[in-house]
This record gives sequence, C-alpha cells and structure tokens, in this order.
Amino acid sequence: MGKALRPSGWLVLLYLLPGLAIYSFVVLVPILSAFRYSFFSWTGRPKKSYIGLDNYAEILRDEVFWHAFWNNVIMTAYGLIGQVGLAFVFALFLMSKAVRWKGFHRTISFFPSTMAPIIIAFLWTLIYNYNYGLFNEFLRIVGLERWVQSWLDLSGPIVLLVSIPLSWQNIGFYTLLMLAGLAAINKEVLEVAELDGATGFRKAWYVMIPLAKPTLIVSSLLCIANNMRGFEHIYAMTGGGPGNASSVMALYAYETSFLRFRYGYGSALAIMIMALTLLIILIGTALLQRRRGAEGVEH
Repeated sequence: MGKALRPSGWLVLLYLLPGLAIYSFVVLVPILSAFRYSFFSWTGRPKKSYIGLDNYAEILRDEVFWHAFWNNVIMTAYGLIGQVGLAFVFALFLMSKAVRWKGFHRTISFFPSTMAPIIIAFLWTLIYNYNYGLFNEFLRIVGLERWVQSWLDLSGPIVLLVSIPLSWQNIGFYTLLMLAGLAAINKEVLEVAELDGATGFRKAWYVMIPLAKPTLIVSSLLCIANNMRGFEHIYAMTGGGPGNASSVMALYAYETSFLRFRYGYGSALAIMIMALTLLIILIGTALLQRRRGAEGVEH
C-alpha cells in the first residue's frame, strides 16, 4: 500500500480561511474596536476625544460596576451549586439501576437548554408573579398566605431569585456532560468498590467524584464563563432592579453604551468585563489543577 496522501500546509490553511475570516470579523474585530474606543470619550458623534486611561480610572471608582461584578460572582457561586453540583447528583440518579425510562428523563432535563434565555425569563417572571404566579399560588394552597409577595421586587434575595431560572435552564446540559464523564469510568473499578463495601454516598464521594474530576473541572469552567457573562434573563426579568440590586456587568455596559450613549466608557467596561472573566477563569483553573496535583502527590 502506498503512503496516504497528506494535504500541504497551504491547502489546510485555505480550507481554514473561511472559518478564520468569519471568526475574526465576529469576535476579534469587535474586541479590537472596543479596546481602541475605550481610550476615547465618544457619544456616537463623528468627533471623538482621546482621553487615554481616564475611562479605566473611572471604572475603578464606579461603585455601580463593582456592585454588578459582585452580583456576577454571587450568581457564579449559585451556578456552581445549582448547575454543576445538582447536575452531578442527577447524573448519579440517572445511572442508578432502579431508574426506568432513562432516555425520557435525559430528554426532559435537557429540553430547557434548547430554549432561548428570553423565553426562560418570561416563564419564570410568570412563576414569580404576585397575582397569578405558581409560586404564590402554591403558598396560598398550603396555607402560607403571609409569605405571598412580589418576589422580583425584593432587593435582598433578588440575585438568588434570578439565578434559579439560569440553573433550571442549564442543569440538563451539565447533566449530560456528567453522564458522559461517569460513563467513561471503568465499570470494573466500581464493581471492586462495591465488593469492598463502598455503596451509595461512599461510592460517589470516594470513587466516582475523583475519577470524574476532569469532567467536573470542565463543567465548572463553563459554568463560571456562562454566569460571568449573564445578561439576557436579567434584562428580561428585572432590568437590573429593584434599583441596581440585580444588575450585572454586561447589563450595566449595555445601559451605559446604548441608553446613556457613552460609547467610549461602555467599550472600556466591555474590556474590563472580559479581563475580569478571564482572570476568574484562570484563578479557578489554577486552584482546581493545584488541588488535583496535591491529591496526586498524596496518592
């Protein structure tokens, strides 16, 4: 048999060129443009005033932005628990031999992930509605009328309330990731663990979680990135209210650019959001990898 023909490097580049061109136009060009405009004071008019790092200095003093950043961090913490954590539990449940119709459960759990965030936000706005929402109606049925209230007008737990729809939408996606990771575990290892008396919680904690750590790490990083750039469901459900209680970084950048017409400052906010998100992802990756390395040394 003759040698397999391999395309030349130029031919491979030619095949990649359309995808690279689209990616550059959609991703790289806007990022570079935002970085350039972040050094200007620009209200959308043809004239721009170069102000250097003044926009970034203003961000450091902007209490609303840092409050929005903190809301993103809290949403990320809720997401890691409500999306990745619960997805792992559901994946263990679906792998149980006692569960029937596993394909049906997987389809139903993944279905919300196929819906647009605006639709999810609209559904949960109805659930939280004071007059005819399912949440308040349930409280009335069980005799807890004193707890009935307009939930999206509460400033205290509002970040938790808007995080629940995001978790509900994405938990099916992470469940499938977990199922794929757990399915790759050698069944002989699980059988040996069961023979040694590791069943139920002990098997999950001491055997399945360590073996599924690569999947858990990937899922956690995806969850962090998704929650740090959250926008659509916050915009549709609360608009950042009451006040700025549920505002997030992307929503604040949108309002600054397209409602207050401060395009230069909005561009600086966009660059800062990208930098902070990358920083948190890098810190999370370093911590997770360091923990894996420490456990590997112990073993």
